[in-house]
Amino acid sequence: MSAVEVRVEDDPQNAAADLLVAAVRRGGHVALCGGATPARAYELAAALEPDWSRAHIWWGDERAVPPEDDESNYRLVKEHLLDRLERQPFVHRVNAELGAALAADAYDEELRGTSLDLVLLGIGPDGHTASLFPQAPSLKVEARVVVAAAGPPPEVGPPVDRITMTIPMIASAQQVVFLVTGTSKADVVRRAFDAEPDEATPASLVRSSRETVALLDRDAALLL
Repeated sequence: MSAVEVRVEDDPQNAAADLLVAAVRRGGHVALCGGATPARAYELAAALEPDWSRAHIWWGDERAVPPEDDESNYRLVKEHLLDRLERQPFVHRVNAELGAALAADAYDEELRGTSLDLVLLGIGPDGHTASLFPQAPSLKVEARVVVAAAGPPPEVGPPVDRITMTIPMIASAQQVVFLVTGTSKADVVRRAFDAEPDEATPASLVRSSRETVALLDRDAALLL
C-alpha cells in the first residue's frame, strides 16, 4: 500500500482536471466517480482537452438506476464531460438498469484484465469511497474486481443498490486520486489520511500500490 501524497490546493478541481487530461493524452484507462465535487473537474478537463478518442472511460461505482435517472453517475459524467467533448473516448458504461447483481457480474467480466491508469474517487460523509461502505462485506472481497453492494442509509446517499469496483481492483491502478472539498469532510479526511486504516472508514483502506494522491481544499484539510 503506497503512502498518500496530500496536496492542499486553492483549486483542487483544476488539479484533478490536469491529472485526468494527462492520463487521457497517454491513451489511458480512467475510472470516474459521481457526486457534486468532480462535476466541475470534468468540465475543466473537457475544456483543456476536447479529444478523448484514445482513452477508455470506466466507472468506479454506479447506482442501480437507468442511465437517464437523476441519480446515475453515468448521467453526471455525460452531462459534465462527455457532452462537452469534440471526440469521444471508448465508454464502458455499467448497465445498471439490469439491477445490481446482473450489472456487477457483467462489469466484472468486462473489466477483468484491464490495467487502469487513474481512478478518481471522492469520500462520503461516513468515510465511504466508490460504493465501499463502512463494515460492508465488499471490503473483504478479493476474488472479484466488481461486486454488487447494498445502498447506504438515506442520510448518507440515495438508498439504492450499487455496483462498485473492489479494493484490489482500485489498488491495481497506476494512480488513485481522491478529490475532496469542504469543511463537512474535514473529519473523514483526517480519518482517511491521518489515522490507522479502519473498516469504519473505507477510504482509509483504498490505496494504489503505486501512487495515491489526495487533492484537498483548505477546508477539507483543516484537521490534518
